[in-house]
Amino acid sequence: AVQTPHSELMQRLERESVRPFNLPLEPFYHLLSAFSQDVVKTRYQHFGELVDYARRSANPIGRLLLHLYGHTDPLSLAQSDGICTALQLINFWQDDWQKGRVYLPQEDLEKFGVSEAQIAEGRADAAFQRLMAHQCQRAHKMLKAGSPLGKTLHGRIGFELRLIILGGQSILRKLEENRYNVFTRRPVLGAKDWWLMLKRAWLKK
Repeated sequence: AVQTPHSELMQRLERESVRPFNLPLEPFYHLLSAFSQDVVKTRYQHFGELVDYARRSANPIGRLLLHLYGHTDPLSLAQSDGICTALQLINFWQDDWQKGRVYLPQEDLEKFGVSEAQIAEGRADAAFQRLMAHQCQRAHKMLKAGSPLGKTLHGRIGFELRLIILGGQSILRKLEENRYNVFTRRPVLGAKDWWLMLKRAWLKK
């Protein structure tokens, strides 16, 4: 069980946000754990390690929102986790690679024959494209598995979630169209993309 917070910051958080809205403290502790890890951990051996990091750095946000809207059943929480993890990974994989961190699993680098030196050079050859396609397929499956939550939630929150999911899917499509060359051009959603996403999010209500 999560203990009563001792620090002044966490006490204030509990007093002003957690208690009035009946929020669980656990997601906040997970966020702190992820922030602390990000300072010292720059490599991830396998995909499970990366997912565990996202579980603590991204998933708590979705879970807190679900608590605010009163949807705390196991299925909704699991679907939210899938969406949040996928979005975190998509963001990682279109990064500029200049921050000293590699969010591609080390075992996958070895499996697809891609070295960190190649990443540093910004060389998106066929091996790198296969590696990125594999990672993006994982994220796509997570988004798809979590997408029913966009219909479960009604009103504005459901509409915004459907829009977020469509945005993630659009970024994945643009990465594929650009042959996964994340070094020279980061995918950007244009006016046409937003119009189509808004239309689809509205029609899917």
